[in-house]
Amino acid sequence: MSELVKYEQDGAVAVLTINRPEAMNAFTTELSSALQLALEKAHNDESVRAVVLTGEGRSFSAGADLKSGFEGRPVYGKLQYEYRPVLSAIASMPKPVISAIPGSAAGIGMSTALSCDLVIMADDAFLLSPFTTISLVPDGGLNWLLVRQLGYRRAYQLSVESERIPAERCVELGLANRAVPAGQLRSAALEWARSLAQRAPMSLAATKKAMRHAMDHSWESSFDLEAELQQSLAGSDDNKEGVKAFFEKRLPEFKGK
Repeated sequence: MSELVKYEQDGAVAVLTINRPEAMNAFTTELSSALQLALEKAHNDESVRAVVLTGEGRSFSAGADLKSGFEGRPVYGKLQYEYRPVLSAIASMPKPVISAIPGSAAGIGMSTALSCDLVIMADDAFLLSPFTTISLVPDGGLNWLLVRQLGYRRAYQLSVESERIPAERCVELGLANRAVPAGQLRSAALEWARSLAQRAPMSLAATKKAMRHAMDHSWESSFDLEAELQQSLAGSDDNKEGVKAFFEKRLPEFKGK
């Protein structure tokens, strides 16, 4: 793994840490590539059942590194071929990905954090969509994410006014699941990920697939997918183990089969 993204494993949890603290973890071409590779490693490692994505130092990510400019690549290409693969890797990973946000997540950093399945923030952290202050449009799928979560008017207001959204407000709005004391962020994220790692992996993957599908498909289509997924899970070894453990009043031991 690149030094730009630290990859550590804590039991069944992979911890990916964006590691440019001197630049508030701002995205460059090299960082995007390193993060994509780290996500792919976690995806392909069968011993990993949950992922925590965080930032080193006092920020999750300040967004794109404006000092480096567009590094010879048109911004369209940067979005499509650098940022999009990272965001797609999070969405397509069959394992839950928790973003743990210290300090701030702005711009593409905010898009990346909110693309994760679950969000936990330090109580002094905030989200920021700063694009109108530099005459740009929210990107990295942020328009899609915010409008679906907040509705058009509130999403538009938060974006065009470039309002800092503190952690407590993020929880109220549903942009984050939890806010914890800053000093407990990493331990709380790890504890959460460990608890998810004990659940049935195929069930976690199927639920993620069904719910991401449901965000922009019809009830009928979502119902059909649920039926297909349920058919694939029913009678599996993990399904049998879960039922057996329920009647035996013990914790199940899932194998992902």
